[in-house]
Amino acid sequence: MNFQSCLEKQDRLKKSFSSHHTSEERYSKIIELGRSLTSYPTESETPEHLVKGCQSLLYLKSTYENGIMYFVAASDALISAGLASLLLSIYSGEAPETILKCPPSVLTELQITNYLSQNRANGLRSLYLKMQQDALKALSLPRTQ
Repeated sequence: MNFQSCLEKQDRLKKSFSSHHTSEERYSKIIELGRSLTSYPTESETPEHLVKGCQSLLYLKSTYENGIMYFVAASDALISAGLASLLLSIYSGEAPETILKCPPSVLTELQITNYLSQNRANGLRSLYLKMQQDALKALSLPRTQ
């Protein structure tokens, strides 16, 4: 399987953070990304869409259409919304297999997890895990011809 688009999206993220060197600058960039999240359907603010393990309220809704996963998210905290925006920018529009096999290595490369609190880092891991779980569910759906 080719993960080129996933890797390209991560490269674009790296470039968008290239002028943000300090943790304060990166936090500002993450907050900016959080403000740019598309609107989330309030009827989907349900326990089923709640990301467990996140310090703030964070919702993730996935849809699976024609072999592609799409995600929307919302949070009551701008940092969490920004972290969600990072992962959505990588994985929304990708095949489930890509979500399962192309890790978000850009987060390590940008050292984003190094300056997050333990709770925020756990929330980010929980969000990625929920995306992977949704991808697995999508793969288990019966194929239609």
